[in-house]
Amino acid sequence: MYHFKQGRWDQLQQDAKLIRTQVFIAEQHIPEAEEWDDHDAISQHFVIYDQDQPIATARLLQNHSVGRVAVVKAYRGQGIGRMIMLKIIAYAQQQARPHLQLSSQIHAVSFYQQLGFIVQGDEYDECGIPHIEMTMSIDR
Repeated sequence: MYHFKQGRWDQLQQDAKLIRTQVFIAEQHIPEAEEWDDHDAISQHFVIYDQDQPIATARLLQNHSVGRVAVVKAYRGQGIGRMIMLKIIAYAQQQARPHLQLSSQIHAVSFYQQLGFIVQGDEYDECGIPHIEMTMSIDR
């Protein structure tokens, strides 16, 4: 069965890096220099595991931005992305955050809409991939 960990970068870095390297760098061809940034050290990280194998990750920044949401290819379409997003939403509610925001790849907009996110603004390019901003109010 799946289990979940949440914590600081120094606790989850190895597992989060493994997933993000597979999904963003190898699969989506995002340059390594674009993937790793100073935000990791100050974000709350979330990882889902199948047994001991890390299979999904995401991070939540102090400015309420959700980012680097990734599920390894073999586990897509099984509700794992929804599972990790629901953990982040619950965490944001516990912290009494006013909202969440994210930059969605265009192909994932409907996924985030099903969770309650709303499109904001116009499409733009990030690392050669079309994105759009999305926000969600947090009900307390």
